[in-house]
Amino acid sequence: MDSTFDICIIGGGLTGLTVAYYLRDQDLKVIILEARGRLGGRIETVVTQDGTPIEMGATWLGRKHEDLVVLAEELGVDIIPQFMGDKAIYEPISTAPHMVVDLPPNDAPSFRFKSGSTHLIDTLKANVKCDIHLNETVEQITSESNLISIRTINRKIRCRRVVSTLPPYLLKETILFSPRLPDHLLDVMNQTHTWMGESIKVGITYEHPFWLDKETSGTIVSNVGPIPEMYDHTNHEGKKYALKGFLQGNYAVLPQPERKELVLRQLRKYYGDQVDNYIAYVDRVWREEKFTHSDYTSHVLPHQYNGDSNYAKTFMDGKLWIAGSETALDYPGYMNGAVSSAKRVYHQIITSL
Repeated sequence: MDSTFDICIIGGGLTGLTVAYYLRDQDLKVIILEARGRLGGRIETVVTQDGTPIEMGATWLGRKHEDLVVLAEELGVDIIPQFMGDKAIYEPISTAPHMVVDLPPNDAPSFRFKSGSTHLIDTLKANVKCDIHLNETVEQITSESNLISIRTINRKIRCRRVVSTLPPYLLKETILFSPRLPDHLLDVMNQTHTWMGESIKVGITYEHPFWLDKETSGTIVSNVGPIPEMYDHTNHEGKKYALKGFLQGNYAVLPQPERKELVLRQLRKYYGDQVDNYIAYVDRVWREEKFTHSDYTSHVLPHQYNGDSNYAKTFMDGKLWIAGSETALDYPGYMNGAVSSAKRVYHQIITSL
């Protein structure tokens, strides 16, 4: 099928859907092409077999994330404080036992979305006015006079403007451009860190929240690992109980059963054998998500080149924008960065058209 649109948005994550949401009242024909079989990108709330929602992707926000907070309020998507408690389990070194320490007052608390981060994605989808196509992997972008041609594995479309919301490094590695993008931009993209690309998220559910007992905590900070951080992840009704945190990225090479045993072994140190009475264990190795991560050819530091000024420019004679969390000037690498980059691109599109 060969169709023509005003705006083509590559990627149906938070940035792509927010661009479409901002464009909803414009008289424009918009299409979103998403390679996955679901929307959300690096936002994904999974529900375990016992009905517990666990964030396998982006989870937390703060009041300082103003663009995200305003968007959520506008959509009626509620947030709740991340429960930390007044104590934390702290493990400073491997040669000494862990300790339970008092937490100081927090003037900048973290929040979660009340019904899960995917609720924000679902609400955005319900409020956009555009075509959305899943399982559409873009392979080539070609400039053709006043239009851009986009070829996917299933179709070819033409559009007046295209917005890529892919992580810049993934965009460079997986899509062929004709004409070639400028060398200086390719150099920056080649060294831009992909947010969450090396992360492993872990969640484990229980019938009873034993970590809420008076003398312990669900807040874990460990310099030993393999879990460096873990937090209470009880749902907002207070009826489904879970712990959720991070597993060090180098454990991505292990099969899931071995990763699970490492998690349980660490938790046994803090809580005893009751941790073996879990209901469900889930994890997500983002390095294995081919529509998020592509292996780097050289060493890249966390957040390297995130928010670089090159991403604020247009390319292909003003017909191509590169958006996404990594491109944001404010809080790049966070959900707020995804929203602020969408806001920037929206204003640039309106001006250009």
